[in-house]
Amino acid sequence: MFQSIFSPSVQHTIDLIGIFVFAVSGALLAVRKNFDVFGLAVIAEVTALGGGLFRDLVIGAVPPAAFTDLGYFLTPLFAAGLVFFLHPEVQRIETAVNVFDAAGLGLFCVVGTVKAYEYGLNLPASAALGLATAVGGGVLRDVLANDVPSLLRWDRDLYAVPAMVGAAMVAVCIRFDALNAVTSGLAVVTAFVLRLLAMRYHWRAPRAWNRRSTAVEVAETEDRDGKVPHYEATA
Repeated sequence: MFQSIFSPSVQHTIDLIGIFVFAVSGALLAVRKNFDVFGLAVIAEVTALGGGLFRDLVIGAVPPAAFTDLGYFLTPLFAAGLVFFLHPEVQRIETAVNVFDAAGLGLFCVVGTVKAYEYGLNLPASAALGLATAVGGGVLRDVLANDVPSLLRWDRDLYAVPAMVGAAMVAVCIRFDALNAVTSGLAVVTAFVLRLLAMRYHWRAPRAWNRRSTAVEVAETEDRDGKVPHYEATA
C-alpha cells in the first residue's frame, strides 16, 4: 500500500531523514548528560531506530530493517559523529533540529501505521504501532539516560498526541479506502503542525481531574553535572 503511494527510493530517503534527525536529538541529550563517545553512539542509535525496531518485532517483520539495511545502521553513527565534533554548532541550531524532529514524528507515525496494517494488524493496533514507531526511540533514549520519558511528563509540550492524531488519520483513511499520497501527506503535515504549535504555545496534556495533591517542581537541577531534577509534593 505505502509502496504504491511512494516509490521505494523515496520511502527509503524519508526513512533516512527521519532516522538522522532523531539520532541528532539523541546525541545532543547524550552530550548534555556528559556521556562518552560510546554512550553517545548508543543513544543516537537507540533514539533513531528504537521505535521502528519495536514495530518490526511486534508485526514479525524479521530481521528488522535496521539490521538488513546498512544505511539505517550507519546514519545514526554519522549523526553521532557530527554531534561529537560539532555539538556547540549543532546546539545553536537546536530550534531547527526540533523542527525536523517534528517532521520525523509526522513521517514515522504514518509509515508505522501503514506498515503494521500491511502485516495484518487491525486498524486500532496499527495506529498504536504507528504511535510506537514515532515515539518509541525517544522513550528508550530517556530510559537509558535515567530520565522519566518526556511523553509521560506533565511539564513537557505535547509529543505523543500529535503522533496519535496522525496515526488515527491514517487509520480512518484506510478504513474508508481513501489513503493516497494526498491524504497520507495531510496526516504527516497535521502531526507536524500540531507538534510545532505545541512547542510554540507550550500545549500540555491535562492532569488528573480534581487532584487532591499537586507536584510542584522546585528547581531544575539537571545541570552540567547531570543531576536529576527534584520535585516537592504538597498536600
